[in-house]
Amino acid sequence: MASRQASRCGLAPGCLWLLGVFLLMDVSARPANHSSAREKTGHREENEILPPDHLNGVKLEMDGHLNKDFHQEVFLGKDAGGFEDDAEPRKSRRKLMLIFSRVDVNTDRKISAKELQRWIMEKTAEHFQEAIQESRVHFRAVDPDGDGRVSWDEYKVKFLASKGHNEREVAEKIKRHAELKVDEETQEVLENLKDRWYQADNPPSDLLLTEDEFLSFLHPEHSRGMLKFMVKEIVRDLDQDGDKQLSLPEFISLPVGTVGSQRGQDMDDSWVRDRRKEFEELIDADHDGIVTMAELEDYMDPMNEYNALNEAKQMIAIADENQNQHLEPEEVLKYSEFFTGSKLMDYARNVHEEF
Repeated sequence: MASRQASRCGLAPGCLWLLGVFLLMDVSARPANHSSAREKTGHREENEILPPDHLNGVKLEMDGHLNKDFHQEVFLGKDAGGFEDDAEPRKSRRKLMLIFSRVDVNTDRKISAKELQRWIMEKTAEHFQEAIQESRVHFRAVDPDGDGRVSWDEYKVKFLASKGHNEREVAEKIKRHAELKVDEETQEVLENLKDRWYQADNPPSDLLLTEDEFLSFLHPEHSRGMLKFMVKEIVRDLDQDGDKQLSLPEFISLPVGTVGSQRGQDMDDSWVRDRRKEFEELIDADHDGIVTMAELEDYMDPMNEYNALNEAKQMIAIADENQNQHLEPEEVLKYSEFFTGSKLMDYARNVHEEF
């Protein structure tokens, strides 16, 4: 259907590229609705001093689950929240083609793996800078005396205050070494946070975190040492036989709470399929069926250029319909849901309508 529509333009190969140019020229579309982005921002502000479960541009979540938004995060960067399903379609398609033109450095109307690798590294660096800026704001919130160092007790006061406890009362009890009454779940969170706090405290250890150390505490992807600690925690959670490495069955084990419905079974099948592919194609570097902590650490490192190249090749393979090892404008538009998280067009119908 798409080819029949394109043939009406008279220039099938160039016609779809002109679509991209045409979309870039339209500047009158109304703004997109950013309600989803606002909701995410609001959630971060509510728990601003708690390390996030989700790290932008990192392959695994803190709990070892695959980051389902990873491809969009490393392709869109700061624009990752700008392609909601209720956004104005023409504007979203125009934005996607603008991104295409920026990735296509040599302007040959095709994106190579090397061009996409460079772009992925650039977008990952954007996420790093965003994390640094957020961490600075949060550091000031837990550094009341402004001396540039935060103790565990200072952080603990602010954390419990964010959970509804009276800040003055908590501070007074900690000062007097009196017992703090907190629920079991909060106590468990505090113990885990304290472990991370000590890990982020670079030698010589003084139990006080500087702004840089606090960044490592909130965002372990910024520190090789904290990345190692994060890997150890993930392996500890998934390792069933205690050998401190992961087999394929351990990595693809279904999460607790699997439901028995057909919908649940479909979700389970998708979980297993995605994790098996990630394990076999990307994490297990020597393909021996075992993932060591070193392999997992390399895989988790967002600034690993080799991983970025592998990701670029994988992303191209998803949409490379003509099998030329490149992405072309029509392929990116057709597979917009993969690259942006939203289906931006009924491809066969809208390619014609844009003309």
